[in-house]
Amino acid sequence: MVKSYLATSLKEALEIRGRESITPYAGGTDLMIEAHDDASYLFLNKIPELKQITVDDEYIRIGAASTFTEVYQSKLVPQILKDAVIEIAAPAIRNLGTIGGNICNGSPKGDSVLIFFATDSKLRLASSKGERILPIKDFYLGRKKLAIQDDELLVEILMSKTGLDNYYYKKIGARNALAISRVSFAGVLDIKDGKVVNCMTAFGAVSDVVIRRPDIDGMLIGKTIDEAKAVKEKYLAAFDEAIVPIRGRVSAEYRKSVCMNLLKDFLESNGI
Repeated sequence: MVKSYLATSLKEALEIRGRESITPYAGGTDLMIEAHDDASYLFLNKIPELKQITVDDEYIRIGAASTFTEVYQSKLVPQILKDAVIEIAAPAIRNLGTIGGNICNGSPKGDSVLIFFATDSKLRLASSKGERILPIKDFYLGRKKLAIQDDELLVEILMSKTGLDNYYYKKIGARNALAISRVSFAGVLDIKDGKVVNCMTAFGAVSDVVIRRPDIDGMLIGKTIDEAKAVKEKYLAAFDEAIVPIRGRVSAEYRKSVCMNLLKDFLESNGI
């Protein structure tokens, strides 16, 4: 028998989450496919605290129950994230599906997940006992394996409010619309006074988790464009070794080739 709980405040939701063995959801667009007759669910879509998109001195704060449509329409959300969410499924799904659900689904193919990895975003997790901030790269422990406790809820996603204007985003699918990613890539290059002050890249739908290697991207940080060109081959070789795709609907060789081509195009589009 299905048991359902409806919370109207975050405090109430966390109390229920702490005492019951439940599956939390807001949109349910993925969950409905896998629903079980003997499961218990906690509906979060009526909680105002989880629907807000705000900004503070450091972050754009996106409530986990914000729908893809709400994210796309928000004037506070950076364009790199809007470019990704507008390609998610059809309008009906975007009207229901939520950012938090896309993250907690645990898939390396999540369209918004790729962007949060590429922008080194953080997650605010809360329980009735307190809360913690976790970098998204530390939230994913493997495919469908997440660093979330049984009594916790994902409350907010924290994105940097600066340094994201110069970006590159590509999603490769079987068709132009309504496609699950076969390979996706996002890169951000922040250049000030002729020097690279930050470089962030991420590859989705390639491995068990989104590939984000700040140690390799760091090879370009602090360098002029000419200096970056000088280490380009070493940089590409490092990623060529780091990207080890799993086989899926398409071959691992295809995924690897696409990843490297997208990375090269990202560099060339920035004069490197």
